[in-house]
Amino acid sequence: MSPGALSGIRVVECGELVAAAYATKLLADLGAEVVKIESPDGDAARRRGPYPGGTPDPDCSGLFLYLNTNKRGAALDLTTPAGRAGLHALTRGADLLVHNVPPRDLAARGLDFATLSALNPRLVVTAVTPYGLSGPKRDWEATDLTLWNAGGIAYLNGGGPEAGDLPPLKPYGMQAEFQGGVNAAVAALGALLARRRDGRGQQVVVSIQETLAAILELTFEYWPYQGLVASRLGRKPIQPLDFLECKDGWVFICCVEEHQWREFVRMIGDPEWAGIELFADRLSRGANWDALKLFLQEWASEQSVQEVYLAAQRRRIPFAPVSTMGDLLASPHLKARGFFATLAAGGAAVTVPGAPYRMAATPWALRRPAPRLGEHTAEVLAEVGA
Repeated sequence: MSPGALSGIRVVECGELVAAAYATKLLADLGAEVVKIESPDGDAARRRGPYPGGTPDPDCSGLFLYLNTNKRGAALDLTTPAGRAGLHALTRGADLLVHNVPPRDLAARGLDFATLSALNPRLVVTAVTPYGLSGPKRDWEATDLTLWNAGGIAYLNGGGPEAGDLPPLKPYGMQAEFQGGVNAAVAALGALLARRRDGRGQQVVVSIQETLAAILELTFEYWPYQGLVASRLGRKPIQPLDFLECKDGWVFICCVEEHQWREFVRMIGDPEWAGIELFADRLSRGANWDALKLFLQEWASEQSVQEVYLAAQRRRIPFAPVSTMGDLLASPHLKARGFFATLAAGGAAVTVPGAPYRMAATPWALRRPAPRLGEHTAEVLAEVGA
């Protein structure tokens, strides 16, 4: 097998749950040498599950197994001098340290940047925390729910103007931390590239709140350009850009560009209503969406999701099926792309997402399973003479 794109990059991770672990997984699966440091009690992800057969087992948590492929694991108590000495021995020869330790605990655990950079001036230290390492919210506690709200996305995500009494919604699981992890990985690689230029390490600070706010995209432009504040209770100014219920599920339709709309009208058989003045352009279709949606919903109710999706795809219109997990596992497209991978968990084979992207020059592989708690402690410390 070809060496990974990041072969030779040495990474130390001090992470709990998702953000730091996902950042270093992205690097490890591309060949980086990652040592994951856990407390003697183990990463909280080990206690999160899901577990094969529903029986809790810290070595078989699906979340932990997925997040920690291609890593070696060491158990160190960073609240003790011996644990911090082991950490510092590992960081002296490392290129990158990634953590999501609460800011108030950094100095006590030997993870403050001043200490680490004195030991290794070439070390890049990436901190991914809810609100960064400075500012009034530096030490605030956070959950995935509070972060989606703090980032502004929950304000936009809900049942729409027809369901104003429903609360904001957040995605399932810990998607806010996954966003923080992706941004931390990319930012860390940028700092490593900068080190190739000037020979010095640096501290990279990733605020999960800021990574979520960045997803808002055009929402920021509504106010300075139109004096509007976007809301989940508002109406989209351009249409069609909405969900329709088919006879076997839901599909998201998007044909807001005029050429997309024309192709869509041809796709559904050039109905007479599509040519009336009320639907002449995308702003008119937005202003009269209630009427237009009645026509479209009547048509969609007689179609299957896959029929609509594939017909639109052939015409290069960006529709998307609203998929269940079962739909995704059975997807012919994902199967053809070889997207899914298999991990062993307590004697069971577990299907997990594979490479998030594929490029010929950046081989991606699952070379080893996630480590058992403390599995490589003696090994990695011996390598650095600790």
